[in-house]
Amino acid sequence: MKQDKKIQQYLLTGLISIIPIYLTYWIIKNLFLFFSGPGGIIVGLFLPDFINQNFEFGGITLLSILQKILGFILTIASLYFLGLIISNVFGKKLYKLFESLLEKIPFVSKVYKSIKQITASLSGTNSKAFQKVVFVEYPRKGLWTIAMVTGETLDDKDEKYYNIFVPTTPNPTSGYLLFIKSTETKKLNLTVEEGLKIIVSGGMISPEKLNINE
Repeated sequence: MKQDKKIQQYLLTGLISIIPIYLTYWIIKNLFLFFSGPGGIIVGLFLPDFINQNFEFGGITLLSILQKILGFILTIASLYFLGLIISNVFGKKLYKLFESLLEKIPFVSKVYKSIKQITASLSGTNSKAFQKVVFVEYPRKGLWTIAMVTGETLDDKDEKYYNIFVPTTPNPTSGYLLFIKSTETKKLNLTVEEGLKIIVSGGMISPEKLNINE
């Protein structure tokens, strides 16, 4: 019986040890493939065919390797120069012109605006996104949840409500939108980044003490 428990413990320890390594590999691999795709299509048009014919190992051609590596570099370089162009006055005007054209297309405009709001919230470019971290009694009394204040709303009696986003664990890009009286929340002594770390880690990364302001 003790031997079985030891075997289970060793297996669990091995599994816990390998999961971070595998997930790191999986994320880096998929990010690389994602970014190498657009540039790889362009690079593939210019690479000579003889590379594909004469160099092959295990079903992987030198052409495909070069295409992915050069495609990744080209995509990253293109994103850098795009950001550089949009950062200047002329680039901003062109970007706003392009946005105004998108916003005139009925269905596309709604999709674009929604995605833009999400990316702005995640990147922190929107000054009103994730203003502070609070405790809310949700989903029932006695249970407390970390949430982000994204805005404020007044009712017809001028009573202040918080627009609350409750992220899910471990993926904070999805969650629930709640409207709660500001008096029914408790402010935490956490920055938005610290709050997100707690959520993403499932509580494994958290301060020893939380200062809760009523």
